[in-house]
Amino acid sequence: MRKRTLFRLGMGTVAAGAATLAYASLVERNLFTLRRFDVPVLPADTEPLRVLHLSDLHMMPEQRRKQDWVASLAALDPDLVVVTGDNMAHPGAVPGVLRALAPLLDFPGVFVFGSNDYTGPVLKNPFSYFLPDREYSEGAELPYDELRDVFTGAGWADLNNARTTLKAGGRLIELVGVDDPHIARDDYPSVAGPVPAAAELSIALSHSPEPAVLDQMAADGFELLLAGHTHGGQVCVPGFGALVTNCGLPRSMAKGLHRWPDSDAWLHVSAGLGTHPTAPVRFACRPEASILTLIPR
Repeated sequence: MRKRTLFRLGMGTVAAGAATLAYASLVERNLFTLRRFDVPVLPADTEPLRVLHLSDLHMMPEQRRKQDWVASLAALDPDLVVVTGDNMAHPGAVPGVLRALAPLLDFPGVFVFGSNDYTGPVLKNPFSYFLPDREYSEGAELPYDELRDVFTGAGWADLNNARTTLKAGGRLIELVGVDDPHIARDDYPSVAGPVPAAAELSIALSHSPEPAVLDQMAADGFELLLAGHTHGGQVCVPGFGALVTNCGLPRSMAKGLHRWPDSDAWLHVSAGLGTHPTAPVRFACRPEASILTLIPR
């Protein structure tokens, strides 16, 4: 009798695990969700400004459902589109990325790249993400210059270790960004400096939300820090949250809007819209885009 009970328990555990994996791989990773946040960074008595934040598409050529959903976000009529990297997951992904983003290219936009814009994914042990000093593995080179040319050709500003100002929503916005700190391509000192007094709003971008970089941006007076990379943990435990962020960011900040410590800045981390192709699962962490409505302080 005891052996039979243990057998039933074991089979029940296996069945529950299989059902969870099926849900995570077939259902939740396709439950694209729009998050909405109010961010109090504007001067008093000014009109709101809407920022659409996209990250971590990890696009594969055949992912037409994701492409159609992202393209539909143009109906939100954002004042500014911000893309924080990891757009591709395949050497042939550029047409799919452009199919998704083409309707958004008509809006003012800025972007930085992530590691998976430069090189493709490789098969890896998912438990390696818990190792702080794990070696980074590069896959095949991706056509990042082609993607960059399309973005800049549409008028979007390339903020990979760059700084600019632009008009959006009738406001003069100071913007800065770094190339991906996750693979040591960042060079914030080359673009550092206080936000000018003439700026009506200031925004800083980094694909990976590394605290050392965010601290410098906040110290320069940038009011809104935008990043991706974490996938919100990708596989989370209900009631506990992300198990890992794959960077120096605390798990409690793995996604969503947070006040950056010891500063006046706000940080928004997008949980992103994709997954690593060799681990196409999400659990308790839906793929997402965010519309940030910037409002008076």
